[in-house]
Amino acid sequence: MPRVTVTVRDSASRTASASVAYTVLPPVLGGYYLSGGADPTADMAGGNFRSLTQYRSFADGYTFPGYQRPWLITLGRAGVQLNMVLELKHYGAPDTGPQTFTVDGVRYTVPAPAMTIQQRPGAVWPKAYGYGQVLAGQCDGLFARALSQYLTMGFGVNIQLASELDTDHEFGTTEAGKAYTWAESDARAVQAVTYIVNWFRAKGLPQGSTFSVGVGGFNRDCFRRTHPEALMTRLDYLQWNVYATSPSHTALERFRRTKDWAVADLGPVALSRPVLIAEWGVRVIEFPDQAAWIATVPPAIARLNAERGPLIARTNYFNSGWGTLSPKATGLAALRAAYARPPYG
Repeated sequence: MPRVTVTVRDSASRTASASVAYTVLPPVLGGYYLSGGADPTADMAGGNFRSLTQYRSFADGYTFPGYQRPWLITLGRAGVQLNMVLELKHYGAPDTGPQTFTVDGVRYTVPAPAMTIQQRPGAVWPKAYGYGQVLAGQCDGLFARALSQYLTMGFGVNIQLASELDTDHEFGTTEAGKAYTWAESDARAVQAVTYIVNWFRAKGLPQGSTFSVGVGGFNRDCFRRTHPEALMTRLDYLQWNVYATSPSHTALERFRRTKDWAVADLGPVALSRPVLIAEWGVRVIEFPDQAAWIATVPPAIARLNAERGPLIARTNYFNSGWGTLSPKATGLAALRAAYARPPYG
């Protein structure tokens, strides 16, 4: 660790010295997501936006960069760091039946998704490829298709597996007619994520390819269960999402909550990983002046990064759902101002 030493001498030639170690932290990357995965180029113009979140399902035949999304290539080649959330949740395909396709001369048949997730009472339960299906190798064709497209992009991205495992598992899951509790679903997901990361890492990936696993970060037990040390040796980032949804929520408290759990509960490998906030936002119904709340984020991130524990490396604002900017122009101006301040550099 670098050190600086200062020596002083008085009129009698007596000297005294003091030394201090210091660390130079890299700037935090301010990022963005635009509702519907739309082209964010205009919104990002004129601002220090250096990171971007996108969402894809492995079921979708156009994973990298996505159907009619050439602007992702443009942004990536311009240095914007992409966080590509790849999900076993099924969407972006014509139906939920089996798929047969050819990738680089190899013919694959992938069965229909066998799992249901987000089993909230009274809601329609989304379908997903099951963790058992992943471990049985039945989804390898999906991974091969995604990899083949990824290799054409010409640069590395972070691949975040799942959007929010805690949201997916909160009410349990069901695969092939068998029900699993929240805790059982977490354990099965860790096995499946390990399989997927190992599958990709065994291939030739673009330089700069990294991996993380997605959580909302709202349940301490789930966060601990989904970040065992054995898995963290295969991942490059910690990740959680941050939203202000109560008038009592401060930026410092919201960004701190899951970090405190990490420091208390996770092992040394996990704590050595930087943090990628794939989504953060402030809900206008509780905070009509979203810009004022956004302005408190830079000092909150700076304070957290000065404390013990993993460093927050990227924060991608979620301009959709709970984070929808209203009015948009005012919110974007607030984001540009926030990302122009330290620690965003």
